[in-house]
Amino acid sequence: MLAQFSIVPLGKGESISRYVARVIKEVEKSGLDYRLTAMATIVEGTPDEVFALIQRCHKKITRLAPRVLTTIIVDDRKGAKNRISGKIKSVEKKLKRKLKTN
Repeated sequence: MLAQFSIVPLGKGESISRYVARVIKEVEKSGLDYRLTAMATIVEGTPDEVFALIQRCHKKITRLAPRVLTTIIVDDRKGAKNRISGKIKSVEKKLKRKLKTN
Protein backbone atom coordinates (compact mmCIF):
# COMPACT_ATOMS: atom_id res chain seq x y z
CA MET A 1 0.00 0.00 0.00
CA LEU A 2 1.13 3.54 -0.78
CA ALA A 3 0.06 6.48 1.31
CA GLN A 4 0.80 10.13 0.80
CA PHE A 5 0.39 12.23 3.90
CA SER A 6 1.01 15.72 5.15
CA ILE A 7 0.79 17.01 8.69
CA VAL A 8 0.39 20.74 9.21
CA PRO A 9 0.63 22.29 12.67
CA LEU A 10 -1.61 25.36 12.90
CA GLY A 11 -0.70 28.36 15.00
CA LYS A 12 3.04 27.82 14.60
CA GLY A 13 3.94 30.39 11.95
CA GLU A 14 4.61 30.18 8.23
CA SER A 15 7.60 27.83 8.21
CA ILE A 16 6.90 24.26 9.32
CA SER A 17 10.16 22.59 8.26
CA ARG A 18 11.17 21.89 11.88
CA TYR A 19 7.93 19.92 12.31
CA VAL A 20 8.48 18.09 9.03
CA ALA A 21 11.95 17.13 10.29
CA ARG A 22 10.40 15.57 13.40
CA VAL A 23 7.95 13.60 11.27
CA ILE A 24 10.72 12.37 8.97
CA LYS A 25 12.71 11.11 11.97
CA GLU A 26 9.67 9.02 12.91
CA VAL A 27 9.29 7.79 9.31
CA GLU A 28 12.95 6.78 9.19
CA LYS A 29 12.62 4.87 12.47
CA SER A 30 9.76 2.86 10.95
CA GLY A 31 12.02 1.29 8.32
CA LEU A 32 9.35 1.76 5.64
CA ASP A 33 10.36 2.93 2.18
CA TYR A 34 9.52 6.61 1.81
CA ARG A 35 9.98 9.70 -0.33
CA LEU A 36 9.82 13.23 0.97
CA THR A 37 8.42 15.68 -1.57
CA ALA A 38 8.00 19.43 -1.37
CA MET A 39 4.35 19.01 -0.38
CA ALA A 40 3.99 15.64 1.36
CA THR A 41 5.62 12.37 2.36
CA ILE A 42 4.92 9.10 0.56
CA VAL A 43 5.35 5.78 2.39
CA GLU A 44 4.97 2.16 1.31
CA GLY A 45 4.12 -0.79 3.52
CA THR A 46 1.27 -2.92 4.77
CA PRO A 47 -1.90 -1.07 5.76
CA ASP A 48 -1.21 -1.75 9.45
CA GLU A 49 2.36 -0.43 9.20
CA VAL A 50 1.41 2.66 7.22
CA PHE A 51 -1.58 3.70 9.33
CA ALA A 52 0.31 3.07 12.58
CA LEU A 53 3.17 5.24 11.33
CA ILE A 54 0.89 8.09 10.28
CA GLN A 55 -0.89 7.92 13.64
CA ARG A 56 2.46 8.14 15.49
CA CYS A 57 3.49 11.11 13.37
CA HIS A 58 0.17 12.86 13.92
CA LYS A 59 0.34 12.33 17.69
CA LYS A 60 3.92 13.63 17.79
CA ILE A 61 2.86 16.92 16.20
CA THR A 62 -0.31 17.25 18.33
CA ARG A 63 1.99 17.45 21.35
CA LEU A 64 3.71 20.47 19.76
CA ALA A 65 0.82 22.47 18.26
CA PRO A 66 -2.64 23.51 19.44
CA ARG A 67 -4.26 22.32 16.20
CA VAL A 68 -3.06 19.88 13.54
CA LEU A 69 -4.35 19.06 10.06
CA THR A 70 -3.40 15.66 8.70
CA THR A 71 -4.24 14.73 5.12
CA ILE A 72 -3.91 11.14 3.86
CA ILE A 73 -4.30 9.73 0.34
CA VAL A 74 -4.15 5.94 0.04
CA ASP A 75 -3.45 3.79 -3.04
CA ASP A 76 -4.03 0.17 -2.03
CA ARG A 77 -3.38 -2.22 -4.92
CA LYS A 78 -3.45 -5.87 -3.92
CA GLY A 79 -0.23 -7.78 -4.53
CA ALA A 80 1.72 -4.78 -5.81
CA LYS A 81 5.17 -4.10 -4.35
CA ASN A 82 7.89 -1.48 -4.84
CA ARG A 83 5.33 0.98 -6.14
CA ILE A 84 7.11 4.14 -5.00
CA SER A 85 9.68 3.63 -7.73
CA GLY A 86 7.68 1.23 -9.91
CA LYS A 87 4.92 3.70 -10.74
CA ILE A 88 7.48 6.25 -11.93
CA LYS A 89 9.38 3.66 -13.96
CA SER A 90 6.15 2.63 -15.65
CA VAL A 91 5.48 6.18 -16.83
CA GLU A 92 9.12 6.65 -17.90
CA LYS A 93 8.90 3.45 -19.95
CA LYS A 94 5.86 4.75 -21.78
CA LEU A 95 7.50 8.13 -22.41
CA LYS A 96 10.84 6.47 -23.27
CA ARG A 97 12.75 8.93 -21.11
CA LYS A 98 13.71 9.70 -17.54
CA LEU A 99 11.56 12.12 -15.58
CA LYS A 100 12.51 14.72 -13.03
CA THR A 101 11.49 13.18 -9.71
CA ASN A 102 13.71 14.83 -7.11
